[in-house]
Amino acid sequence: MNLSNNLISEIKTLIASAKEGAIRSVDHHRTVMYWHIGERIFNEEQQGKDRADYGNYLIKYLSEQLQPEYGSGFSYRNLHWYRQFYRTFPIVNSLRSQLSWTHYRILLRIDNEDKREYYIAEAAKNNWSVRQMERQINSQLFERLLLSNDKESVLAVARNEVIPSHPSEIIKDPMVLEFLGLKRESAYYEKDLEQAIITNLQDFLLELGNGFSFVSRQKRIHLDGDDFFVDLVFYNRILQAFVIFEIKTHKLTHDDLGQLQMYVNYFDRIEKLEHEKPTIGILLCADKNNAVVKFSLPENNTTILASQYELILPTEKQLLDEIRKEIEILNKND
Repeated sequence: MNLSNNLISEIKTLIASAKEGAIRSVDHHRTVMYWHIGERIFNEEQQGKDRADYGNYLIKYLSEQLQPEYGSGFSYRNLHWYRQFYRTFPIVNSLRSQLSWTHYRILLRIDNEDKREYYIAEAAKNNWSVRQMERQINSQLFERLLLSNDKESVLAVARNEVIPSHPSEIIKDPMVLEFLGLKRESAYYEKDLEQAIITNLQDFLLELGNGFSFVSRQKRIHLDGDDFFVDLVFYNRILQAFVIFEIKTHKLTHDDLGQLQMYVNYFDRIEKLEHEKPTIGILLCADKNNAVVKFSLPENNTTILASQYELILPTEKQLLDEIRKEIEILNKND
């Protein structure tokens, strides 16, 4: 009896999906349990708030009673986490079932409420693993998006309240490519950077953000006997547009922008379907010159973008300095 391989594959998918759902359900119930424990500890503390050391005494006492029977999950340190968990997220129904307790442990380190809300929404929407979410936080994703967008727009996109309509709402500048493993001080060629991106495509797609899918590498364009090659081609289903990347390991020049503009024109006239939006061209460069970008492109340009790449994770201070620099440039241009 010949059974279809598709049948076996579908059943295996159902089994895997059920297992994943069961694990998530158990983990969510555990997370809710920690919230209720935190609530109970906090409420009990209020009964003895006239004693300055009552909170510490209470948690120490609970740990001594619970840890021998229930394990390290009820250590003094963890009980403190549960109390903080309740204080930070006071509405139990707002807890996301897509996020594990480990997700929430990482989120508790974020003091800024808007920043925390952004990562909660994006992690739930994109099904980020703990490692992926931690990487996005460490790469200062929220702050980088604020370089080209206002806070309300960034949060509205994260909450699915609006659909991005402009490339700047999705494309980040700078892009952080620390996962490529290239040393900042090392000499390397553009093809090395391109190959590193292809090798780490999943991480690069994570850095790009929502809606991106890979189309081709070194896309050949034949124009009147001459061949040209576009480094990387992606498609964004949210913007409904091709997104093409040209990679330059040197400082941006007007010639680079002219070459990218030619590729964008080709895709708009030859590849783009009638219902699709204009092609977006991104020049991924080691260093950009804002003045060159400004005067090389039309004033109403919305489809050619220059994004500087960083090969190491920036510190918060570096990002803040970058934000101040961008604000100064904008003020000078006004």
